Amino acid sequence: MRFLITGGAGFIASALASRLVRDGHEVRAIDNLSAGDPQVLDPAVLFTRGDVADIPKLWTLLQDVACVYHLAARVSVPESIQYPRDYNHVNVGGTVSLMEAIRDAGVQRVVLASSGAVYGVQEKQPLREDMIPNPDSPYAVSKLSAETYVNTIGRLWGIETVSLRIFNTYGPGQQLPASHAPVIPQFLKAARTGASLVVFGDGSQTRDFVHISDIVDTLVSAAVAPNINQRVINVGSGVETSLLALIEAVEHVTGRRLEPIFNTGRTFGVTRMQADLRQARALLGYTPKVGLEEGLRRTLEQDPRLAANT
Repeated sequence: MRFLITGGAGFIASALASRLVRDGHEVRAIDNLSAGDPQVLDPAVLFTRGDVADIPKLWTLLQDVACVYHLAARVSVPESIQYPRDYNHVNVGGTVSLMEAIRDAGVQRVVLASSGAVYGVQEKQPLREDMIPNPDSPYAVSKLSAETYVNTIGRLWGIETVSLRIFNTYGPGQQLPASHAPVIPQFLKAARTGASLVVFGDGSQTRDFVHISDIVDTLVSAAVAPNINQRVINVGSGVETSLLALIEAVEHVTGRRLEPIFNTGRTFGVTRMQADLRQARALLGYTPKVGLEEGLRRTLEQDPRLAANT
């Protein structure tokens, strides 16, 4: 098959692109490099620097493409609170531009990388796809809006669409920005280097941490699975893990002691998250394969930034 991946030099997208070319597919990738790194892509990936708002460029890249993976997005919840207009412009406006180009090019299927953040605070766990979303950040609002646009435009123009609500993904190669760094690479780096570790809240808040390889497996399945048009599907580990439990797991895997500093006066995000995976199992044949400690070990072994001597 011939694929286009937007945000193709990002963390999840680059892993997906490399997997697809290893499987023998032709992969085109577009990324504006605001956060991605094209050096991580397999040399067989046909990379173009550009923006998903550039419809003429998209028309060229979409010729004879069977499926588009839309992963181009800004992804920081705290940053979105500071810059909601930027998140709306990129995550919502970029999605609409892409869907216009897809409509004109006659692409058959679109797989959107959405987020478990759209659920917000819910009374019950695990989080099911039929729950009414309750987004609590501009990032979550933008992802929910993108889902709605993708499904609506797809329905109007006969494009098959599916939105995967991806939970907290981690693994080798995950970006580690100076501010608002993802929690797992931040914790691993602190364990390796002895750096101070600030935890916002008391550490009891939970997340559903899922290894990148499980996410890639599901994305690959979503390109060809039958009977998923217009569906929203959770993708996570199905396991609820507190930050305190994560700290223990990092200590066990690294053999290093962490001394977290708890900032209880400032928190971001919801207090609990756990994905209900029944639809993913039924529709995509999905079963997570990598547990948390195994995933942490793989990340340490495969990410040179986290080597023991750093």
